Amino acid sequence: MATSLGSNTYNRQNWEDSDFPILCQTCLGENPYIRMTKEKYGKECKICARPFTVFRWCPGVRMRFKKTEVCQTCSKMKNVCQTCLLDLEYGLPIQVRDTGLAVKDEVPKSDVNKEYYTQNMEREISNSDGTRPVGALGKAPGSSDMLLKLARTTPYYKRNRPHICSFWVKGECRRGEECPYRHEKPTDPDDPLADQNIKDRYYGINDPVADKLLKRASAMPRLDPPEDKSITTLYVGGLGETITDSEIRNHFYQFGEIRTITIVQRQQCAFIQFATRQAAEMAAEKSFNKLIINGRRLNVKWGRSQAARGKERDKDGVTESGIRLEPVPGLPGALPPPPMPDDDTSANYFNLGPNSAPAIMNLGLPPPPGVAMPPPPGFGPPIYNSMDPMAPPMPPPMGMRPPGQVHYPSQDPHRMGAHASRHGGP
Repeated sequence: MATSLGSNTYNRQNWEDSDFPILCQTCLGENPYIRMTKEKYGKECKICARPFTVFRWCPGVRMRFKKTEVCQTCSKMKNVCQTCLLDLEYGLPIQVRDTGLAVKDEVPKSDVNKEYYTQNMEREISNSDGTRPVGALGKAPGSSDMLLKLARTTPYYKRNRPHICSFWVKGECRRGEECPYRHEKPTDPDDPLADQNIKDRYYGINDPVADKLLKRASAMPRLDPPEDKSITTLYVGGLGETITDSEIRNHFYQFGEIRTITIVQRQQCAFIQFATRQAAEMAAEKSFNKLIINGRRLNVKWGRSQAARGKERDKDGVTESGIRLEPVPGLPGALPPPPMPDDDTSANYFNLGPNSAPAIMNLGLPPPPGVAMPPPPGFGPPIYNSMDPMAPPMPPPMGMRPPGQVHYPSQDPHRMGAHASRHGGP
């Protein structure tokens, strides 16, 4: 017995004697045939400082030996593994689990209060059936969406690997391949994950692993309900060709009365309109990133009102599905729309006069509203006033032109070359 009767303040009746530890699948290992050593009252619990039965085993080949660190009473109070102190249901730190379930369980840390609290928890554990945790955790709700997203569904056996060989880091390890420790480069000492404390993890304070997971949870996408309370429609995308109307109705019928279901086969989406806003919010909360029908994960979003849909289409860079497109670098931005004219006379955006049509024609620009476009040369009336002394002379009619005068450029013998004789050239 490692702890004598005289060196411990507790009565021997409070010492723990158990036949099998409370472990998670990761700490237990992947080998179903495992050997354990059992030592009664081998060590003091690192939380309540009471002697308890210590179990020691090897979880697998090329793994390090592991042992229990806390007693079963402390393990049952928090529903955690006796070795890694992670939650037995979700595989998450206690701080993350209590945050997701909105549980505030303040375990006393002083010696007298800790002893009194532990005795009360032992009495409550003995009176319960053992299927539910005790204390504040037993009064918490069933589950949380954040915990379901962060929960580890498969064991993580890499956590049982041996520690890094300190002699190999110094360059002094002479065991080579026979060394039971890892010959790898250690992590950065400034990394917050390199400084972990078993008491901080149990009490749910200053846990670097929990802080990392909580930051990951805050960065996850969420589906916030729109401010417009009249919206009771949900958009379901990614239906495919196999999902029918009845399958969608069977899933959403449990949340409340459904007014209409519209399936657009061309876009492979559906619109579910509920009778009440409360039913729509519950369906959106229970279905976002969790709706799977016929092996397909469906995308659930809130619908948009008809009034807001027209305004959103007018926004620059926003598609009909509500996705904002980033501008392409190097391309000019969209021009602002021109002001709406009050009448036809104020639509001259270039402030041009009525005689500015030839200049616009020479630039190749269309005439502004209110300015007439002159006809091409040779057609229609002349564009110059014959009473103007500075105007050029008017060309004679087609039948009265002197011989040899070229009217069209194609009749010029210098430009036509060998084919000029077809048009009457010399």
